Amino acid sequence: MRQLVGGLVGVTLALMLLWPAPGHAETKPPAGADVIQEIRVEGTNRIEVESVLSYMLIKPGDPFDPQRMDASLKALFATGLFSDVTLRREGGALVVRVVENPVINRLAFEGNKKVKSEDLQNEVELKPRTVYTRTKVQNDVKRILEIYRATGRFAATVTPKVIPLPQNRVDLVYEINEGDVTAVRRISFIGNKVFSDSRLREVIQTEETAWWKFFTTNDTYDPDRLNFDREQLRKFYLSQGYADFRVISAVAELTPDRKEFFITFTIDEGRRYKFGKIDIVSTIPDLNADQLRSELKSKEGDWYNADLVENSINSVTTAAGTLGYAFVDVRPQVKRDREAGTIDITYEVREGPKVFVERIDITGNQRTRDEVIRRELRISEGDAFNASNIRVSRRRLRNLNFFDNVDITNEPGSAPDKTVLKVAVTEKATGEVSLGGGFSTNEGVLGTFGLRERNFLGRGQDVQFNFTVSQKSQNIDLRYTEPYLFDRNLIAGWDIFRVKRDFTDESGYQERRTGGRLRAGYEIVDDVTQVWRYTIQTNTIANLNDNASQFIQQEKGTTSTSAIGQTLTFDKRDDRQDPTSGYFVSLDFDGAGLGGSERFAKSKVTAGTYYPIAPDWVLSAIGEVGYVHGLFGKDVRLANRFFLGGDNLRGFKPGGVGPRDNAVGDSLGANKYYAGTLEVSFPLGLPREFGIRGRAFTDFGSAWDVDLSGPGLLDVNTIRVSAGVGISWKSPFGPVRIDVGVPIKKESFDDKQLIRFSFGTRF
Repeated sequence: MRQLVGGLVGVTLALMLLWPAPGHAETKPPAGADVIQEIRVEGTNRIEVESVLSYMLIKPGDPFDPQRMDASLKALFATGLFSDVTLRREGGALVVRVVENPVINRLAFEGNKKVKSEDLQNEVELKPRTVYTRTKVQNDVKRILEIYRATGRFAATVTPKVIPLPQNRVDLVYEINEGDVTAVRRISFIGNKVFSDSRLREVIQTEETAWWKFFTTNDTYDPDRLNFDREQLRKFYLSQGYADFRVISAVAELTPDRKEFFITFTIDEGRRYKFGKIDIVSTIPDLNADQLRSELKSKEGDWYNADLVENSINSVTTAAGTLGYAFVDVRPQVKRDREAGTIDITYEVREGPKVFVERIDITGNQRTRDEVIRRELRISEGDAFNASNIRVSRRRLRNLNFFDNVDITNEPGSAPDKTVLKVAVTEKATGEVSLGGGFSTNEGVLGTFGLRERNFLGRGQDVQFNFTVSQKSQNIDLRYTEPYLFDRNLIAGWDIFRVKRDFTDESGYQERRTGGRLRAGYEIVDDVTQVWRYTIQTNTIANLNDNASQFIQQEKGTTSTSAIGQTLTFDKRDDRQDPTSGYFVSLDFDGAGLGGSERFAKSKVTAGTYYPIAPDWVLSAIGEVGYVHGLFGKDVRLANRFFLGGDNLRGFKPGGVGPRDNAVGDSLGANKYYAGTLEVSFPLGLPREFGIRGRAFTDFGSAWDVDLSGPGLLDVNTIRVSAGVGISWKSPFGPVRIDVGVPIKKESFDDKQLIRFSFGTRF
């Protein structure tokens, strides 16, 4: 039986070897079969015949297979080298007829004014001496249109034109009609009940177009900016307590004439939450959570604010690091009670992965030196990886205002416990040329010219030159600032200045100051800075009126001053230019006597607080007090005294309050003064984008005491009070400010001023 089975298996194997498998005919056709004897290529000029044959999927000796011939045809077209390809049979030969695509001789752009030709050439795929294809031309047209749409020109059109030349060459010209900027006509919000459309328009970066907005591009449509606006809305609502907020959609509709966009945000505000129970726990042995509790920035019962949660995480992480725990991971555990409208947060401090920074790679800085970027990083090579320090570093780099974009990422290092930081920056222009003009009650018509480079030679140094001339003053100022002296967080710099002021109307004289100043400043702790300075200058009192005060005539001539001073500032305002909340305190002191002819000590304290009393309503209170006295038996001269009135006491002229020569009315300045302001700033019911606000104020103050004596001297320390209203406008030409102040309590010899007006611009 075993022998019979073995014989059957042997016969079966023999038959399998002799019988051809299905679909596998013999490679060599039998004699006389229909096969390709030769392949002839016609129409080539630049391209070698061998190159054409190499692209084909059929060769001599193969049968005339329609499928393989069709595949060869498609392969030749796919090379992009030919505008036309045909295959035909002539007897036993396969004839391949090709028409080569031309070579681009010259590439040109016409009609482009807003985008440089060099920039367009860098973006398109086709270049001179490359093969022309219709597909690539179509792709380049799309790319050019994308570039123009990114600049807000959605009406732009691009027409490619091909100019034939001898030897199968062409000139390719893109005729561009740039069209007008596609502006944003209207921005609407659907679903907002708590905040008005005008309030939300202020949150986002995109703006509605208006005739005066010719210095901004935010009123043009940009898809990337629209995505940024979605995030800005989310952050705003989260900071106001609306933890359930979401943007349902952001739709931009283009008008049929392609000239304007209508943008609509559909949002769901959700309900507003308050902070519920706030706690902190630690899973790290020996790290007591109570040591970190003071770092929490929020309180139970306050409105929920996502920014405070983030600040608490950063503060706890930093505090744990100072206690010797470098590897911590702070995670907020959130429990939301929608019925009660509260959010409980437990900050859980865990032991993070022990990862060290192996290397920091910086890219994108073609001009800015590496050390300028590295000194802003709050993490160094070899340090423990800390996400909080990464966030702080990113913010510090952005605050330099040297870069359009800053991105910090990390990648695995050479070992599991090592990581590589990638710092990618996109530089922007840091040079400025400014021209300005305006008018003010104090200065009359004025003009300014300035040059500034904020990143001189890529070292982060700030160099400025300013020249201002008006009807009453001339000012030339050259400044240099080194932000990191000796590679330390120490700001240092110097100034050279020449100032000429005309006080003929107030006091009957002109003053000239010429000199220089050395500066050095540093941050003591967060929000506390100190700046030291040394000033040397000459002061000249000249060109006195014939009827100038006898007290001023006594000071005619030139004196010299050598003074050391400092400014100590504690600033917690939310915005130093336009604050709405917070407070500040500043202490100034200057002492003269180390050389020069002047001997005095001069100090001034300024403080202010800002409080939002209603949406867009801000109550502010600001006060200042100053005192100067002579040293070593020297009197305080005119140039070093305080003058009250004008900006610091509206309703009175500059120098309109204080010691005065009653005979001629000249202001003499004072050794002591104080001034205060209580003001309410409010909207006027106009759209916020107009930038027009109103205010009501009351000012008070007094100036007295002067190192003079004689007949006709008026010197009293009675308080003066004024009240009034004003309007400010952030116009496209610069800030415009009008104040109407009326003295309520005054002396008979004070100089009054009903209206103060100032207008200026820089562009």
